[in-house]
Order: sequence, then C-alpha cells, then structure tokens
Amino acid sequence: MKILILRFSSIGDIVLTTPVIRCLKQQLEGVEIHYCTKRRYQELIAHNPYIDKCYYLDDSLNQLIGQLHSERYDFIIDLHNNLRTSLIKHRLGKRAFTVDKINIQKWLYVQFKANVMPSVHIVDRYMDTVKWLGVINDGQGLDYFIPDDEHLCANDIPYTHQSSYVAYALGGQHATKHLPVDRMIELCRKIGGPIILLGNQHDRETGEVVRSELGDDLIFNACGLFTLNQSASLVRQAQVVFSHDTGLMHIAAAFKKPIVSIWGSTTPQLGMYPYKTRHLIVENTNLSCRPCSKIGHERCPLGHFKCMNDLQFTFDPAFIRNNQKQDQY
Repeated sequence: MKILILRFSSIGDIVLTTPVIRCLKQQLEGVEIHYCTKRRYQELIAHNPYIDKCYYLDDSLNQLIGQLHSERYDFIIDLHNNLRTSLIKHRLGKRAFTVDKINIQKWLYVQFKANVMPSVHIVDRYMDTVKWLGVINDGQGLDYFIPDDEHLCANDIPYTHQSSYVAYALGGQHATKHLPVDRMIELCRKIGGPIILLGNQHDRETGEVVRSELGDDLIFNACGLFTLNQSASLVRQAQVVFSHDTGLMHIAAAFKKPIVSIWGSTTPQLGMYPYKTRHLIVENTNLSCRPCSKIGHERCPLGHFKCMNDLQFTFDPAFIRNNQKQDQY
C-alpha cells in the first residue's frame, strides 16, 4: 500500500501532522508513506524516519502533479484542504481522505464570537482523516527529528547560558500574534535569566532591542543565527520554553518541553495549543474582540491592541523553578 500525505505549510501545521505519519507507518503493515510540502519546509520532513519519500512544490504545480502521478498511490491523505490540494486529488484520481477545516465554526467564532468550536485539538482532527483505514491515535504526541550535524553543543552558545536557560520564541507570522517589544522586555525581566531568544532573521532586530536593554548576561539573541533544526536543538535543551502562537511552540511540544504559551489575537479554542505536553496558557480573557482572526493581522483592527498591551504575565515563577532538568549537550 502506498499513501500520499499533502500539507504545504506552515512550520507549526506540518509538525502537527507528524502523529498521522507515525501512526500510519506503525499501524499499517507494509505501507509506504510519501509526504508532499513546499520546498521551503523540506527540513521539517526530510529526516523523518516514518516517511519513505518526500516531494516538494517548487514553482510548477503541474510538474509536481506529473511526478506524483507516476507513483500510482492507493490513497491520498489531504491535511491541507485548499485549492492546490484539491487539484492534486482531482488530477491523480485516487481515493482521498480530507481533513475537515471546520471553516463555518471558525467563521462564527471570529466574526460573532460564538464559540461553537468543538473541544478537539487539530491533531485529533488530522487523525480523524485516517480512522477509515483503521488507524488510531497512539497518544505519543508530536515528532521532530534533528539531523546529527545540526545538533548544537555548549560551545555554540555563550558561556553565560551553557549550564541552563529559558528559551523564548519571540516571533510570529503576524504582528498581532506576538508581544510589542516593550512588553517582551517586561516579560524577560519577569522570567529572569539566562534567556535565549529564538526566531528568524526578521526577528533579529527586535531581539537586539531586547538584548541591548537587558544585557548579554541575561539575553542571548539567537534570532537569525541558526537554521530551524539548530533552533530546534536549542529548544530541546531549554529548561522551559516561552512562545507566542508560532511554529517553535509546536516543536517544543514535540520534545515534551514545559511551555508558557502566550496568546494575542488568536485563541487556544481554535485548536492549536501545545499538544501532549505540560503547558500554561497566558491570554487576556477580558476582551470581547478576541479572536479577531483565525491566523492573525498585521495590526490591531481596533487600534488598541489590548490583547497584548493589557496582558498580565500571571505565570507562576515556580513553573520555571520546578522544571530545572535540562537535556544535556
């Protein structure tokens, strides 16, 4: 049996599909698993031992469909459910199982704040797509596999942070999903040091503002310095991970790290909170305007951004102290 899994983006969403990959591979005898995503996300799946073959979308969807057509799949598992995946399914003409994106419920929740969302994590909705094959959730959580040559060691970070540190994933695809920089500084002061800031090159300038304000003994700005897999290695070795609603939060969950999850314009009720790991949710529940989007905005639609500006950092410092054990380099 040969199965194709489709999920084109993004970092967190792809990591959240990993239980489906593992359960298919382990529960169906002799199955061959192929996974298709965008080329920019190849490092997320290239080292997954449960995937037999990877395909990547570059510029031409027709060229990709031609490659996939030659494989003669038995089934397609569509975990994206958009126009491109619909075209692939139509052109390949194979039986497909497609995730229910519950768009009507999301629309009602965002537009009218009518919380008709099912109390189901998105991972469990992904797993529902393969139940027709007799595959069930094994309850083992998410996977993330770092290649050997991208594991970081103590010498890769400053001496001040080598014994233990808290990781703070300060990025976010949309501005309303992460704290303003002055509130990041306030949060880091409350956490205490040492702290490693994680994000991509676009987050580096923000990280430098935080570092310059709080000093090198407290802050190591790793934003933009490492690959995604190397950043994942730093997440794996952190004692606790603070994160906005972003991909590194789900990578941290894959390593079963304790997570303090910070929410702004989106909410955990949308079904993408940390999965199968100990976590605390930090959000402003006193606003009638949340959620204002299912994915976030570039600016607050009402102009006040109270979901982040008025957010209270109410996490118990004991959550950090009680999670001192850290993976060794």
